[in-house]
Amino acid sequence: MGLSTHVLDTMHGCPAAGMTVSLYTTQGEVATLVKTFSLNADGRNPDGPLYDNTSLRKGTYRLVFDVSGYFKAKGVQLPEPNFLNRVALDFGVAHEDQHYHVPLLVSPWSYSTYRGS
Repeated sequence: MGLSTHVLDTMHGCPAAGMTVSLYTTQGEVATLVKTFSLNADGRNPDGPLYDNTSLRKGTYRLVFDVSGYFKAKGVQLPEPNFLNRVALDFGVAHEDQHYHVPLLVSPWSYSTYRGS
């Protein structure tokens, strides 16, 4: 299945529909933008996997989630500066033939992630 992501809004108890996410490939400190997309009603990329098994390559990647933009759009009053702006997750892919699912559970004040299935 390649690489996928899913975002859940833990403040409201729902998928983070409309959140903007950017995917990068990384090499050291250099990040190259692959694509930017808005999450669908289920909190996922509307086009399906970010990479399928045939296009996923061994290497390092970054997903950047626009947390403050999402919560501001939902009408949440955030302090200035807000606690979380964008959440960047750097991760590695060691096995091209495996599924890498990168979920994010997020509120304006906290987040967690893990390698999902």
